[in-house]
Amino acid sequence: MTQAEQTKFGHPKGLYYLFFAELWERFSFYGMRALLVLYMTKQLLFEDHMSYGVYAAYMSLVYFTPLIGGYLADQFLGFRKSIMIGGVMMAAGHFLLSIELPIFFYGSLALIIVGNGFFKPNISSFVGSLYSDEDIRRDAGFTIFYMGINIGGAVAPLLCAYLAELYGWHYGFLLAGIGMLIGLFYFQQGLKAEVFGEKGKIINPTKYHEKWLGLNQGQIIIMLSLLATPFFAFLLRFNQYEHYMVWLASFAILIGLIKMYKSVKAPYKTRLWSVSYFTILMAIFWAIFEQAGSSLTLFADRNTNLIGINAAQTNSINSGFIILLAIPFSMLWDSLNKRAKNPHSAIKAGIGIVLLGLGFVIFGASAHSADQWAKTSMWYLILGYLVLTIGELFISPIGLSKMSELSAPKYVAFIMGVFFTSSFYGHYFAGKIAQLTTVNEDGVNPFAEGILAKITQVISGLSPQMATAADASHQQLYSFVSVYSVFGCLAIGIGILALLISPIIKRWMDGVH
Repeated sequence: MTQAEQTKFGHPKGLYYLFFAELWERFSFYGMRALLVLYMTKQLLFEDHMSYGVYAAYMSLVYFTPLIGGYLADQFLGFRKSIMIGGVMMAAGHFLLSIELPIFFYGSLALIIVGNGFFKPNISSFVGSLYSDEDIRRDAGFTIFYMGINIGGAVAPLLCAYLAELYGWHYGFLLAGIGMLIGLFYFQQGLKAEVFGEKGKIINPTKYHEKWLGLNQGQIIIMLSLLATPFFAFLLRFNQYEHYMVWLASFAILIGLIKMYKSVKAPYKTRLWSVSYFTILMAIFWAIFEQAGSSLTLFADRNTNLIGINAAQTNSINSGFIILLAIPFSMLWDSLNKRAKNPHSAIKAGIGIVLLGLGFVIFGASAHSADQWAKTSMWYLILGYLVLTIGELFISPIGLSKMSELSAPKYVAFIMGVFFTSSFYGHYFAGKIAQLTTVNEDGVNPFAEGILAKITQVISGLSPQMATAADASHQQLYSFVSVYSVFGCLAIGIGILALLISPIIKRWMDGVH
């Protein structure tokens, strides 16, 4: 047995190095994310609408660049170099963000966007490369990896928000940058231990070392990546123009998938249809789910009676539940596999969307507990996060697992990048949804009329008349819970539809469970 084939706790050793590398990378990412909207509204004094716009643009672009990073890894860099390049750029972005000057703000975020494009799809694809297509441990392995993501996501908001509140915003961002460096250290240790064998190396060394103007392919890619950061900084600052980027990205993705469809043989042609389906379904999931970090953070800050934690630290609730539930879910899938009763991925996805919707209905129902200051019980926030977290465990790690399995071998990283564009679209539309929670000049929001108002009243107990007759805090509460109630019901409906069409998706997947 080679070093790369050795196992630990029933999984390849390399999984655990990637687990810790991703844990610390996500520590840096979620630590900064927890602070971002509050930093903009409280320190930079942006209006809610602008803060939501910058946040949505940042989060969507963070998940667009993996499409490019996945392609570059497939064609030139391989997984290893891509991960190292991305990690260094992200660390630099976090450290520059700790300098509290406006000139650094958009450029720092742009560096993280570009760096994440190299890091994110390739570390996930690297995990997939550790398992053969027939390996029944694949789903369990990705669930363990997903737990690493969420350990970082749970701990980071607690520590970074604590430092930011006690000593200043820049200390929180500085800690996020240190977390990224620790992640790179763990990955480098895995390379030194040779636990990956030959996996993840440069695809074509001869092609990689070809020079143009004295620079090899890798150096040219790094240079072009740095030159791209002003473009992304511009998109963040003028986020109202991001829809042009959405159309351009959609066109590029469509062309790429058409070319791939023509170049692959059966069964990968029909499997590409299922890749597109899961990507669309995940985009819908993230559009609603990713109110966490934006509107749900402000909801916690303005309309929730928080006990023991501040608003930024509520970003840990989702990740905390995943830490508690990931191993039990991994064991559940293993147990069901052994008894040949593991539900098909298409069914799991539908269940995940339904649970997402139910979680947001619970957020909407929190208005029943509102006091005279329009503050709701924290228990609704916790229960809602619990339910949507279970939904996330049904759909997201399984989706990661299936992408590497559904893809033709030479397109694995690109397909993983396509899958991550679900987060690009999801965060773009999440920003639009979050902006609906802002109170307009008339006092309430567009959800105050017709069937949408009736849905809100049934779930939350609040009517538009009750909100407008009260103070600004109650009007803000109505804006939050009306959006959560309506989109929660919409998600439940989409999830039921996904369950109904799951037999069609099974056929498209052509034997992939």
